[in-house]
Amino acid sequence: MGGDGTLQSLVCQTIGLDVDVGVIPVGGGNDVARALGTRSWQQAVDVVSAGKTRAIDVVSVRFANGEEAKYLGGGGVGLDAEAALRANGRFKGWPGRLRYLASAIDALRGYAGVDVALEISGTTQPIRGRFLLVAVLNTPSYGGGVRLAPTAQVDDGELDFVVLEMLSKLEIARLLPGLVLTGELRTSRAKHFRSTAATLRSSGSPWFHGDGELLGKVPVAIDVLPRAVRMLAP
Repeated sequence: MGGDGTLQSLVCQTIGLDVDVGVIPVGGGNDVARALGTRSWQQAVDVVSAGKTRAIDVVSVRFANGEEAKYLGGGGVGLDAEAALRANGRFKGWPGRLRYLASAIDALRGYAGVDVALEISGTTQPIRGRFLLVAVLNTPSYGGGVRLAPTAQVDDGELDFVVLEMLSKLEIARLLPGLVLTGELRTSRAKHFRSTAATLRSSGSPWFHGDGELLGKVPVAIDVLPRAVRMLAP
């Protein structure tokens, strides 16, 4: 009973065990529950009591210091990681998507982007440059319903990588109404890739987050664990 961060902590203890995991979504984001089709805590109670399960993928990350972590929904480096830091701080009491958008707007002040080199398995050339963010998603949305990867599936054995180029303040202002109302990011400045693994490097060792939790410092190796956990789902 909680949000994506609480669910992440639970799932990390159950991978490899013969356990069914359920979630009653009452947290700030609830993007994993949303991807499973559970929209409210009332519906979640019915889902748990029905006992129907669905095997879904898990994202596994390994950092240069040897530490490992796992998450279920969305993660990345750049503005979203800066927003995650603030969402768990001064904006912690704000509801849902508004919490993460307010955190991102606050993080934009003085934000100069992140220099990254992203090597995606199956591609020949790494993606290099200064970006607003680089996101790695297993679910269509993160940050309380921000839909960066609308076609993502939680059980297809692949991850969705979204690279968002640096935007001017005016461009960001034009995107905000759509983000607030629908969660959609409608811009040609976002590039989308799909693969099973990647390596992400960056100057300055920025934070990488997963499900709104700061997991470790880049560089990081990212892999998908296909259908690694059984979730109770509609």
